[in-house]
Amino acid sequence: MVKVLISDKMSPRAAEVFRDRGVEVDEKPGLTPEALAEIIGQYDGLAIRSSTTVTPAIVAAAKGQLKVIGRAGIGVDNIDQEAATAQGVCVMNTPFGNSITTAEHAIAMMMALARQIPAADRSTHAGKWEKNRFMGVELYGKVLGVIGCGNIGAIVCDRAIGLKMRVVAYDPYLTEERAVDLGVERVDLDELLARADFITLHTPLNDATRGIINAENIAKMKTGVRIVNCARGGLLVEEDLRAAIDSGHVAGAAVDVFSSEPAKENVLFGCDAVVATPHLGASTDEAQVNVAVQVAEQMSDYLLTGAISNALNMASVSAEEAPRLRPYFNLARELGSFAGQLTQHALKSVHIEYQGHVAGLNTRPLTAIVLEGLLRPLIGNVNMINAPVVAKDRGIEVRETRDEGTGDYQTLIRVSVTTEAQDRDVAGTLFADNRPRIVQVKGIKLEAELVKHMLYLTNEDKPGLIGALGTVLGEGGVNVATFHLGRSEEGGDAIALIGTDQPIDEAVLTAVRALPHVGQAQALNF
Repeated sequence: MVKVLISDKMSPRAAEVFRDRGVEVDEKPGLTPEALAEIIGQYDGLAIRSSTTVTPAIVAAAKGQLKVIGRAGIGVDNIDQEAATAQGVCVMNTPFGNSITTAEHAIAMMMALARQIPAADRSTHAGKWEKNRFMGVELYGKVLGVIGCGNIGAIVCDRAIGLKMRVVAYDPYLTEERAVDLGVERVDLDELLARADFITLHTPLNDATRGIINAENIAKMKTGVRIVNCARGGLLVEEDLRAAIDSGHVAGAAVDVFSSEPAKENVLFGCDAVVATPHLGASTDEAQVNVAVQVAEQMSDYLLTGAISNALNMASVSAEEAPRLRPYFNLARELGSFAGQLTQHALKSVHIEYQGHVAGLNTRPLTAIVLEGLLRPLIGNVNMINAPVVAKDRGIEVRETRDEGTGDYQTLIRVSVTTEAQDRDVAGTLFADNRPRIVQVKGIKLEAELVKHMLYLTNEDKPGLIGALGTVLGEGGVNVATFHLGRSEEGGDAIALIGTDQPIDEAVLTAVRALPHVGQAQALNF
């Protein structure tokens, strides 16, 4: 019989769902890492929340028995996905089960901050009756700056508009059309910082957002601003925030998440201007039931039938389709990632064309994988399951066409991206070894295999560039592994894709961009 371990406290409904589906289940919350490692090899599935950390050692201790890890919630920071993938373990989450709960907590924290409710509560319980001490501010008519306008951020916008606040939003993928639908004003980050009376964070934690609330950005805010963070602890630099509160520049903050959790000590603690809660964003009866039921259903489906839902490291595809589709997975992901890394403005639409052999297959998972690669560079925790939903939430039009006729290649996928500033397209195919190849960029033909580190270059087709480029890369300690060129015509527009053994840092990029005839230079990573 299939067997699952629940290692965190979870709604009893999860165990009920497993048993109803014929899955044997053990509930053992509070296991030490050593104790979990000792028994994990007995189980086909592991259901967790935030307390259990699934390390490479835990995955290795399963010795191939573990088939799926299910996270009841959206955050998977406590799961080593690379280790799980290497061992063939499917990792699932429940990305939308607690969205309303988290959004409502952010609104509640904002209200508590505005009226100093926690401090007033403590004072009143102490019998002080300090009515004149706690002078709050209204939310009515205030400007709320929302950083991150995905699923949770959009709900916060809706609730804030209901409170008659004026909402401005910053999100790299928020289109003007989607902003109009939400009833918010789309702005850049600096404008949001300058205008907002309240700022709330609803963005994933990645390289682009880490420390986004720091001393430099706080200095751009108006005096008396109030900051709310119910997303991820690393989004704000806690020391900088505390200093700004102590100086009076920031009137206060409401924080549900911290850089280190559980937060037994923190620089923000002990400050009356800070409302703090212990990561309660998803802590409602409804959310706990929703995510528990959802993770149990997903894991049961996978273990009993092979169906895959909300997987972070696997494609949703049937057993019959897998052998024919699998060679296209990497191609689709690389094409999407290529286009996504070169996209600097809000996406309006994506057109995916399937030509030749691939057009006769089930292209739906391939489209999802393209969107995953396209959206991940800025959004972060996107997978092939939720990527279409994320695109829809942001008002991005997704269109696919299929033509089983063949042209220059027997099989071809083309990804065309339209932003508010430009159009871009990239096409690729599979060669006889089933390895992906880029065969066209911006209408210019070239053949290139993508490697881990690459330099994308647009330039005028003029003599001397290749030599000068080689010199700059060599002086920067960058070794060229592959070099692929294409041009529209002699003396016209040209493109180069250069594979390198080392990542290309900003200093080298700056030097490349300074070369004569260079239009664009962008480091890519695959």
